[in-house]
Amino acid sequence: MINVKDIIYRELQSVVKNVSDMYPQSFSDMPAVQYVEEENKVDEFTDDQEQSSYIRYRIDIWDGKSTSQTAVDIDAVMSRLGFLRTNCQDVPDPSSLKHKQMRYEAIIECKKKFIYHT
Repeated sequence: MINVKDIIYRELQSVVKNVSDMYPQSFSDMPAVQYVEEENKVDEFTDDQEQSSYIRYRIDIWDGKSTSQTAVDIDAVMSRLGFLRTNCQDVPDPSSLKHKQMRYEAIIECKKKFIYHT
């Protein structure tokens, strides 16, 4: 199994200060970003060990005004890490905050940490 959560957290913090892997505890510091590892599964298993992992992350952005620039900045970070954006959509939010949800995925080769896509 590959764990890249700390790398993603560190890189997202270069874009936004209010980043968490949980629902934001405070919306006083905007934008607020939540990142969640939705899936981390074996992609290839040979020689009795995992050779590569399929990983998918969901990133939610909340802001009082606009989520657009934050989404562009996050997309640049995730792309630079080698993740492919598979979804980006506005989500209706009863709080009247702007809410955008993005999904990224990659296949990571376990030993060399090489990233590629299907």
